[in-house]
Amino acid sequence: MSTITLPLRPLGATGLQVTSVTLGGGPLGSMPELFGHDTSAADAIELVGAALDGGIRTIDTSNGYSDGESERRIGAALRAYGSLPDDTLITTKVDPVGADYSGQRVRDSLRESSQRLGLDYLPVVLLHDPEFHDFDYITAPGGAVDALIQAKKVGQVGHIGIGAGDTRVISRYLDLGVFEVLLTHNRWTLADRSSAGIIGQAVASGMGILNAAVHGGGILTDPPRQNTIYGYRPAQPEKLDAIEQMRQVCRRYGTDLGTAAVRFSTRDSRFSSTVIGLSSTRRLQATIDAATVDLPDALFTELEALLPAPHTWLDA
Repeated sequence: MSTITLPLRPLGATGLQVTSVTLGGGPLGSMPELFGHDTSAADAIELVGAALDGGIRTIDTSNGYSDGESERRIGAALRAYGSLPDDTLITTKVDPVGADYSGQRVRDSLRESSQRLGLDYLPVVLLHDPEFHDFDYITAPGGAVDALIQAKKVGQVGHIGIGAGDTRVISRYLDLGVFEVLLTHNRWTLADRSSAGIIGQAVASGMGILNAAVHGGGILTDPPRQNTIYGYRPAQPEKLDAIEQMRQVCRRYGTDLGTAAVRFSTRDSRFSSTVIGLSSTRRLQATIDAATVDLPDALFTELEALLPAPHTWLDA
């Protein structure tokens, strides 16, 4: 396994530290409809142990990933691993059930996550994908946001944050001033900068920022694991053309697009950690290496010149 020591970075003003790479738990529960393949429980458990052995100390998951299977497998992996490194940090998210994103649903979600992960205390919990629900409903007295705040007050949860997609909606939640961590996905990559505004908000308020899905769902790799889909949506032809040109530029510099996509994020000091979803140990070493590889500034200058126009971004 890797001899690379992944740097620890502060998670905003929480007092916690995270490794520059976080193991993303989405694929661990097996979501073939999103990731194109199944992941066995044995592979997921093996991967968590190998990630810890390789120096990754931060693992992100969610109550709703594969109906809780991601959390179950991570919990099993933590038990199988035994004595965890002191700096291990598990982050999870509360999720609705259907249209129910009530305060009671948040309390149930926290209880379920604690049981699956085997953790009485949840150090970091994010409000997950609230953009699919009415803002006034989520933020009403006694609602989902209130329930998270109360869970923090009584010590069930250490720190609270938000993990979501649509940046136009996230901005309203950041204005509440109650969240300490932001997770943004698919929206600060080599091919999309939709998150510029909320990243600025988060930095100004001292939040820790987790940047996820830097491969855009698999298209920002070489060879691409997705050919025409970016961030779960069909990509415009000009975006596809730009990504292919980026792929060629990376080859000219002796690297590959997937490595550059990871390093683009980990070299950005605003991000506490870059969340990368894996489903087996096969890509683990390359991911760890990519986080710290020395790539020339000239490469990123050329890639920046190929950034697709804003109207192609997810939140255009």
